[in-house]
Amino acid sequence: MLRLAVTGAGGFLGWHVRVLLHALGWPAPTVISRTDLVDPATVAAKVAGVDRVLHLAGVNRGEPADVAAGNVQLAAQLAEGLRRAAVPPGSVVFANSVQAGNGTPYGDSKATAAGILADTGLPLDDLLLPNLYGEHGRPYYNSAVATFCRVLAEGGRPEVHADRELELVHVTDAAARLAGVPAGGSWDPDLPPLRTGVRGLADRLEAMATTYRTGEVPSLSDRHDVRLFNTYRSHCFPTHYPIPLPRRADARGALVETVKVHGGAGQTFCSTTRPGVTRGEHFHLAKVERFVVLRGSAEISLRRVGDTEVLRFPVSGDEPVLIDMPTMWVHKLVNTGPDELLTQFWTNELFDPDRPDTWPEPVEEAHTAPVVVGA
Repeated sequence: MLRLAVTGAGGFLGWHVRVLLHALGWPAPTVISRTDLVDPATVAAKVAGVDRVLHLAGVNRGEPADVAAGNVQLAAQLAEGLRRAAVPPGSVVFANSVQAGNGTPYGDSKATAAGILADTGLPLDDLLLPNLYGEHGRPYYNSAVATFCRVLAEGGRPEVHADRELELVHVTDAAARLAGVPAGGSWDPDLPPLRTGVRGLADRLEAMATTYRTGEVPSLSDRHDVRLFNTYRSHCFPTHYPIPLPRRADARGALVETVKVHGGAGQTFCSTTRPGVTRGEHFHLAKVERFVVLRGSAEISLRRVGDTEVLRFPVSGDEPVLIDMPTMWVHKLVNTGPDELLTQFWTNELFDPDRPDTWPEPVEEAHTAPVVVGA
């Protein structure tokens, strides 16, 4: 378990680094903000004695001159603080890009930044990352995946202006590699890539979105399918939920189709919950999990890891709906009725006690702000 300091902790990659460390119970990293970087003494104090400094801060979009100057300046500010540290950190890991040195303002500035960090004399892991994708990416900024997912979630169709080959890595895999987290969970620090064309990516995501529109689950035949689906779902939540389920009744009773899966593994189970009892209080990094209340009444509450706002969904077996738990959101279910609650759960993978992908954490924390959805 390493002691880390991180620049760019509030960005897409930085958030995923912090979520992974939080799940594993590692110490929270020391955050070096852009305000901190302006003062070398502050940087020196924050990096002193840590095992590893992760330099994630950067400028990806904007005017070419601003992008070039921004990446070089951030590296230079960090380097000055590193030199002044009373106890030098063990190493520096730079979230560089495969575009480094490609002749563009962005690529050349990333290469220059790597050189600046190397000149500190500290061990440098210059990690050339390909395109990253994952949950809660910023559309029109972080990746084409985030942009396509947001367009599809809003009911549009992705536009492909120029097709080219992409190499995509899920952001949690990159977080594990940067932080020095060994393999053993849903992440892979060896950074297994998804190689696809832009058009192929758009078609793949559009097919997922079309299937999922009524709650049917698309084919999830490999880990990139699962992670692309989780990425798309992060752009649907919470606006698209709950999804109503048709209920067919006759003299014999009632029937509700709760899960339709177009391919891949899965496991379904049911539970009863006594009045006032809570289930859940955990989050998942990769697992898809569906809740459907079939009898009784309940409240499903969710909170994004690291945030304070709690979303609440009142649900009832009288009007069955499905709510799929987004990855990296803490969730729980509480029986709010006077009778026993019957709930059906579905996950996209068979339960593995050695790799459960279930990370305990309470939904309710101090200063949480409740928001009732669909009340």
